[in-house]
Amino acid sequence: MLNAMRRGMRTPGLFLLGAILTVAGCGRGSVETTPATQVERGKYLVTVMGCNDCHTPHNMGPNGPEPDMSRMLSGHPESAQLSPPPQFSDDWMLIGSTDFTAFYGPWGTSYAANLTPDENTGIGIWDEQMFIDTLRNGRHMAQGRPILPPMPWNWYSNLTDDDLKAVYAYLRSIPTVSNRVPDPLPPPDAPQ
Repeated sequence: MLNAMRRGMRTPGLFLLGAILTVAGCGRGSVETTPATQVERGKYLVTVMGCNDCHTPHNMGPNGPEPDMSRMLSGHPESAQLSPPPQFSDDWMLIGSTDFTAFYGPWGTSYAANLTPDENTGIGIWDEQMFIDTLRNGRHMAQGRPILPPMPWNWYSNLTDDDLKAVYAYLRSIPTVSNRVPDPLPPPDAPQ
């Protein structure tokens, strides 16, 4: 009888221990993060955040502008020739290039960056923290020049660290494209 009581006490004890461990594990998320799931999450975020809209050059197709996925996320083409920027009034205005990678505005001319992992022309030398800090504070390479419009870094700064790490992991997984994007230009009438 004593052995039967001991066995009976052990079973509820094990059940209770299992329940506690299950509940404790739920607070950490039910899906284990692996490099593959992190890259997939990053791909999803890059897609829904519209990164290809500006960072992938577009060509005119039968249904209008279409992203050239052979140059996915490679930024403004270094060989592109643009007409001189127009003069702006005091009203807010934005004009985009025909490939959607260069923008004129009162701030001057900004070019979409190369987000591929190319070490010389893309973000290949950036580490994860530099990428996160860049999107948190709106500074190129986390501490350089300001990131200019129309890049909505101020909205992306609200992403969680896990989401930014996923975006970084995805960008590190895409094909490398060597494409040196020009530096931004000040407005034509800016003092030199």
